[in-house]
Amino acid sequence: MANIAILDYGVGNLFSIQTALNKLKVTTILTSKLNINQEYDGIILPGVGGWKHTVKKIEENRQILHEWRDNNKPILGVCLGMQLFFQRSAEGPGKGLEFFEGEIKMLSNKVKIPHIGWNILKKNTNNPLLDGVKDRAWVYFVHSLYPEPINHNIISTTTDYGIDFTSMVYDKKTFGTQFHPEKSGKTGAKILENFVSICDNQ
Repeated sequence: MANIAILDYGVGNLFSIQTALNKLKVTTILTSKLNINQEYDGIILPGVGGWKHTVKKIEENRQILHEWRDNNKPILGVCLGMQLFFQRSAEGPGKGLEFFEGEIKMLSNKVKIPHIGWNILKKNTNNPLLDGVKDRAWVYFVHSLYPEPINHNIISTTTDYGIDFTSMVYDKKTFGTQFHPEKSGKTGAKILENFVSICDNQ
């Protein structure tokens, strides 16, 4: 059974993702400070929240998160959690984790913002989180910003909302979703199940 840490940096949506993982019989650990001596099998950075506040809160965990990624251990960023993988954001000042080069941009003002509701994932690459998930599957979004990676090879899905924006990223065992898998029905449950399986099989 996997032990997965959910990093609490003062944003919402912790308990919905914890509940979804508990349905998969996962042991979840809510913590504001990761412990390098704790035996985690995976780490999740959740959303929803604001960039400026969150980058300040994440700072004390920066080193362990970089060590975790450098050691190729599973990490999942959801919504704001995925945006933290990048360098900077149009939402406000502060430095992200800089796992990936690129920035977080505002959605087009030609569409209703925030983008709330169901939309389609268009697959670009073979992402292990998408095993058993059909192309053009529906998932649930709540966001006003999206990542624009420099390296397009990490983009595993895009979604059309005024523009084709990056909705999933993937590099080794670092995974990000702009949507909320814990609110995305059977598709989201399958994505979380795949992440748990990766954590179990390290």
